[in-house]
Amino acid sequence: MLQLLARIQGARTILEIGTLGGYSTIWLARALPDGGRLVTLEADPRCAEVARANVERAGLGEVVEIRTGRALESLPRLAEEGHGPFDVVFIDADKPGNPDYLAWALRLTRPGSLIIGDNVVRDGEVADPASTDPRVQGVRRFTELIAREPRLTATAVQTVGEKGYDGFALALVTG
Repeated sequence: MLQLLARIQGARTILEIGTLGGYSTIWLARALPDGGRLVTLEADPRCAEVARANVERAGLGEVVEIRTGRALESLPRLAEEGHGPFDVVFIDADKPGNPDYLAWALRLTRPGSLIIGDNVVRDGEVADPASTDPRVQGVRRFTELIAREPRLTATAVQTVGEKGYDGFALALVTG
C-alpha cells in the first residue's frame, strides 16, 4: 500500500520517520523513479544496521539514506542542510513524538505533499478518553492537530489483520 500511495503521489523525495528493520523503507523506495531519494530516521543503532542490511539486500542502497539518532535531533539538521520539500512523509516512530513529527513534516513539505501517520487506531484505544497510555495520548494529540490544521485535508483508515486492528492517517498538504 505504501508503494502504491507513493506512486500515486508521483513521489521523487520521501522522508520516513522510524525505520525499524526497513520493511516500509523498501516498499517506499521501490516507488521512486530514477533519481528519487528516500531519507529515513532511526533512533536505535541496532535497528538501523538491520535496516541497512535489508535495504542493501533489496538493491536500494543508492536510493536510501539511513540516519541514526533521535528524529527530533535529525529533523532540524535535515532542514539546515536544505532537504525538502518532501513529496511524502511517513511517520511510524515512537507515538508520543507524533505531534512533534507532524510539526516537522509540515515544515519539510509543500502544498501537494502527502503525510502518512501509521498506527492511529491502536485497537480502538484512541477513542477511549480514559486511556493513560502515552502512545495512545500521542496518537490522539496527533490526530487532533491534523484535524485543526488548516493546511491539511485528512482522513483515517482502519485496517484489520493478523495483529488485530489498527489504521493510518492520510493528510494532504493543501496550503
